[in-house]
Amino acid sequence: MKHIMYLLFLWPAILLSQEKIEGVILEANNENKTLVLPGANVYWLHTTVGAVTDIDGKFSLPYKTEYKKMVVSYVGFKTDTITINKVKPIRHTLQPTDNLDAVTVKVRKQATAKSYMKAANTFTVTHDELLRAACCNLAESFETNPSIDVNFSDAVTGTRQIKMLGLTSPYILIATENIPSIRGASQAFGLSFIPGTWVESIQITKGAGSVTNGFESIAGQINAELVKPATDNKYFVNFYAGSNERFEINTHINTKVSEKWDTGLYLHGNSHQAEHDVNNDGFLDMPKYNQINVMNRWQYTNPEKGLVSFINLKFLNDEKQAGQVAFVPQTDKLTTNAWGSEIDTQRYEISGKLGYVNPEIPYQSIGVQTAFSNHKQESYFGLNQYNITQNSLYTSAIYNSIISDSRHKIKTGLSYTYDHYDEFLDAKNLDSDYERTEHAIGAFFEYNFDNLDKLNLTAGIRIDHHNLLGTFITPRFHAKYTPWEKSAIRMSFGRGKRSANIFAENQNMFATSRTFNIQNSNGAIYGLDPEIAWNYGVSYLQGFNLFGRKADITIDFYKTDFTNQVVVDYENPLEVNFYNLKGKSFANSFQTELNYNVFNHFDLRLAYKYYEVKTQYESGLLDKPLVPKHRLFGNVSYETNLQEQGQQWKFNATYNWLGEQRFSSTASNPVAYQLPEYTPTVATLNAQITRVFSPTFELYLGGENITNVRQPNPVLSANDPFGANFDTTFVYGPIFGSLYYAGFRIKL
Repeated sequence: MKHIMYLLFLWPAILLSQEKIEGVILEANNENKTLVLPGANVYWLHTTVGAVTDIDGKFSLPYKTEYKKMVVSYVGFKTDTITINKVKPIRHTLQPTDNLDAVTVKVRKQATAKSYMKAANTFTVTHDELLRAACCNLAESFETNPSIDVNFSDAVTGTRQIKMLGLTSPYILIATENIPSIRGASQAFGLSFIPGTWVESIQITKGAGSVTNGFESIAGQINAELVKPATDNKYFVNFYAGSNERFEINTHINTKVSEKWDTGLYLHGNSHQAEHDVNNDGFLDMPKYNQINVMNRWQYTNPEKGLVSFINLKFLNDEKQAGQVAFVPQTDKLTTNAWGSEIDTQRYEISGKLGYVNPEIPYQSIGVQTAFSNHKQESYFGLNQYNITQNSLYTSAIYNSIISDSRHKIKTGLSYTYDHYDEFLDAKNLDSDYERTEHAIGAFFEYNFDNLDKLNLTAGIRIDHHNLLGTFITPRFHAKYTPWEKSAIRMSFGRGKRSANIFAENQNMFATSRTFNIQNSNGAIYGLDPEIAWNYGVSYLQGFNLFGRKADITIDFYKTDFTNQVVVDYENPLEVNFYNLKGKSFANSFQTELNYNVFNHFDLRLAYKYYEVKTQYESGLLDKPLVPKHRLFGNVSYETNLQEQGQQWKFNATYNWLGEQRFSSTASNPVAYQLPEYTPTVATLNAQITRVFSPTFELYLGGENITNVRQPNPVLSANDPFGANFDTTFVYGPIFGSLYYAGFRIKL
C-alpha cells in the first residue's frame, strides 16, 4: 500500500516538467473597490497561447523564457500589456474605458459555480444564491441546492437536519473557514447557530474530502466562508418577519481601524413566541425560541509582507420551548401535568488564522489556525433529561510549496484536536453521567498535479494517533480528466473514521417514550467501536450550448461502504438500540442535474436523485427509515435590468418532490398507533420576489410550502404523551403548512 501511494504522488512529476504563470484579474469600480473579473482574456503577445479567467477571476498560463509580454483584455476595459521577467503570481486590475461611445458588456457571475479544473467534485454557493431564499441560518441555506437534502428531525423541536449522499450531517465534515465547527455537542442544533447574513459563500465537496481538514469526513465536506470586515458593507441591516410571527434582525458594522486593521461587529437576534397548533393535536407545530448571536471579527492585512490574519470572538445564547400548548415550564417541568421541553444553549468561541505568503517566493506559504469553544446545553424532553458540556481545542499548521515547477504542488502539516465531554442523562433505562476526553495529533501530506490541459489529481494521506481510537492512516484521492472541451470526468476514493456521539447526535429520540439500550461491546466510546467507512465516487460534468444558450449537465454516482457503523435501531417501536454493525451498511447515491440559461437573465435548474441506503438491523437488511429513494428538484430564477445601475426585480421559485419513505416498524403497536410501511409522496413549492430600489436598499417577499402541504398527525399518541407509544420522530413532511415572510436589507 505504501509503495502504491508513493507512486501516485510522484509519477506525474517524473513524466512532465513545465512552468506556468498564475494570477488573478480584477476590475476597479466607482467605489474604489476591486472586484474579480471572470471571462477576461489573458495571452502571450504574438502567440496563440492564452486562457480565460474563471469565476474567481483566476487564470493559469504555460510559461517559456521567450515569453516576455502578457496581454490582458476585456470588452469595456482598457487593454493592458504586462512585462514578465520572472515566474511569479500576477495580480492586475483593469480600468474601465471612459469613452462616451463605448459599449460595456457585463458577465453575470453564476450563483452556484462549478469548476471544470479542480480534481475534487467541489462547487461554490455564492452570496447571490443564498439571497434567493430567506436563508436565516446555515441550516436554511440549502433550499435552492439539489445536492443537499433538508428535513425536520422531529415534530416538536423544529430542528432542521441536512443529508448528503443519503447520510445525515454527522457523516459530513462541516467547517467554518476550514475549521471544523458543527460537531460533537453542536451536531443537532449547530447549523442554526450560524446566521445566513454572516455567510459569504459555501463550498460543498462530495465524497472523500481533503486530508488537510481531518479524518472524520465520510460523505463530504461543507465549508462556510464568512464575510470579511475589509470587503463587507460598512453598515448592513437585514430584518425578517414571518407569518408564523417569527422575527429576525441582523446588523453588521464594519470599521477601518488603521491602514492594516479592519474590524466588524455582527449582531443577530431571532424570536418566535407565538403558539401555533394548526392540526389541533395539542402540540405546538413549531417551538417558541429566542436567540442572541454576537461576533466580533478582526482582519489584519499586510500585502507588502505577505501577511493576512483573522481573529474571531463569538457568543451565543439560544433558548427553545416545545411541547404541548398547555405546557407551562414554571409549573409543569419534569412532571406529567403536560408534556414539554426546554433546550437552553450557551456557546463561546475564539478562533484565529494567520497566513503568510513569501513575497520573494510566492508559491511558498504557511497557514496557522486555532480555535477554542465552550458549548453548554441543558435540556429536558418530557421526563427525559439531557445535559452536555463540551470544551474543544483545534489547531493546525499547513505549509504549501511546489516540486520542480508549479504544476506539482504540495501541502503538508500537523493538526491537533482536543475534546472533553461531560454528559448527564436521566432517561428510561439509562441514568448516568458520561465523561470522556478525546485528543488526537495528526500529520498529513497532499500532492496535487495539474498539467493545465487534461489531468488534475490530488492524492493525500494522513496518520493520526488518537487516545481512544489508536493510530491509523487515512488515504484520500481525487482525479479529474478532461477528454474534450468543457468537460470534466472525476473519480475519488477515501477513508473516514469517527467516534459517534450517540446522545448528542440523536437528541430527537428523547422526545419519545422509548427506552434506550446500548449493546456494549467493550468499545472505547459508550462501549462501542468507532465508525469506519470508505467512499467511492465518479462524476461527469459537460458544458454545451443549447439553442445558442449556455447549459451544463452533471451526472454522478457515489457509494459509501461502512466497515463498522454504530447502528441506531428504531425497529422496535418501544426501544432505541445502539450496537456495532453486524453485516452490511451502505449508501448508494445517483444524481443528474441540468443547468440551462433559457434566455437572458432566466436560469433553469433541474435535478433527479436516487438513493439506496441500507443497513443490517437485528431484524434484517432494511432501507434506512425516512430516506426517499427518489427525489425531483426544479428551480427557476429571473432577474431584470441587469445592465442598469440601481433598480431591479428578482424572482425565484423552487419545487421539491420526495418519493415514498420507509417508516421504522410499528407493527407491534396497538392498531391505533400503527403506521403504514411507507409514507405518501410529498411535493412543496417555495418562491421569493426581491425588489432592489437602489444599491443600498431592497425589499423581499416570499413563501415556503405555498401549496400548503401538511403531514397529518405527525405526533404519534399525541393524546397520551406519557404513554408507551408516544413518538415525535415519524416526520416526513411539513407540519405547519404555508408560511409567508417579508423583509428588507440596507447596505451602506
